[in-house]
Amino acid sequence: MKLGVMIESQEGVGWTEWKNIVRWTEELGFESLWRSDHFFSFFGPSRNIDSLDTLVAQTYTAAISHRIRFGTLVLSMTFRHPAILARMAAAIDQLSGGRFILGVGAGWNQTEHDAYGIILPPVKQRMDNLEESLQVIKAMFESESANFQGKIYKLSGAPMNPKPAQKPMSILVGGSGEQRTLRMVARYANEWNTVGGNVETYRHKVEVLEQHCEREKRDPKTIERSLMASYILGKDQADVDRQVDAMMERMPPRFRPEDGSRRLPMGTMAGTAPQVIEQIKAWEAEGVSRIMLQYQRPPTREMLEQVAKDILPKV
Repeated sequence: MKLGVMIESQEGVGWTEWKNIVRWTEELGFESLWRSDHFFSFFGPSRNIDSLDTLVAQTYTAAISHRIRFGTLVLSMTFRHPAILARMAAAIDQLSGGRFILGVGAGWNQTEHDAYGIILPPVKQRMDNLEESLQVIKAMFESESANFQGKIYKLSGAPMNPKPAQKPMSILVGGSGEQRTLRMVARYANEWNTVGGNVETYRHKVEVLEQHCEREKRDPKTIERSLMASYILGKDQADVDRQVDAMMERMPPRFRPEDGSRRLPMGTMAGTAPQVIEQIKAWEAEGVSRIMLQYQRPPTREMLEQVAKDILPKV
C-alpha cells in the first residue's frame, strides 16, 4: 500500500509549516503529499489563519523535493479557468520531473464561494463544468494547439508549452456520484479518489465504475483507486478514546453526527497500530492502492514519525 500525507491546508498552513511538511514527508518515507484547495478555515475557530494557495505551495514542493509524488485533493473547478489550470499543472509537472498528480472536483463549499464573490452553480451545472474542464485540460495537454467548442468553454488554436513531463499526465477525479462522476473517471482519469465510506458501499461504487468502463471500452485496471481517510492512532484504547473526543470537539457542527453521538465520520481509521494496519490491509484487499492520511491541523514531526515507525514498514 502506498501511504500519503494529506493536509487540510486552509487550517493554519503557512510557509514555515509547509516547508517542514514537505521535508518531513520526503525524509520519513511517505509515498506522496497532498493538499486540499480551500481559502480559509472551517475546522478552526477563526478564518484569520494562514492558508497558502494550493498550486503556489505545490510549485515549492516540485522544486524542493526529489522523490515523493504530490498532488491536489482536489482543486475546485469553480475557482480557475481550466485552460489556465492546465498551463500551471504542466509547468509544475515539468519542474518536478513528472511527479505531479492533478486532482480535480466539481466544488462544493457555498460559504467560501460567497466570501470571494464566486458563483457556485447548482449541482448539474457544476458537473457540466467539471466535464468540460476535463475535456479542455486534456486538449491542452495532448494537442499542439488546442481547439474546443463547448457550452461553457471555447478554445481556438490555444498553444501550451511546456507540456507535462508525464505522458499521459496524471489526472485524478474525486467523488463517487454514480451517474456523472464515475462516468468521468472512466472517460478521463488515471486515478479515482473517494473519501471514507464502508466496504459494502465501496464495492457497489466499484461495480458502477466498471460498468462505465465497459461502456467506454476501457480496462478498469488502468484506473488507480485511492482513498482519503482521517485517522486516529493511539498507544492503547484509552489514548484512542481521548483522541476521538478531541476530534469530535474540533469538528464543525455540519460534520458531526445528527444524533449527537461520538461516532466518527464513516471511513475514519482509528485504533492502535495493529488495528490501523488491519484496516489498511482491508482496503488494500478491495483494490485500493493508495491511502491519503488526512490531517485537519498541521502535523508535527512526531505525529508523522509515529506513522512512519509503526505503520509504514508493515503495509
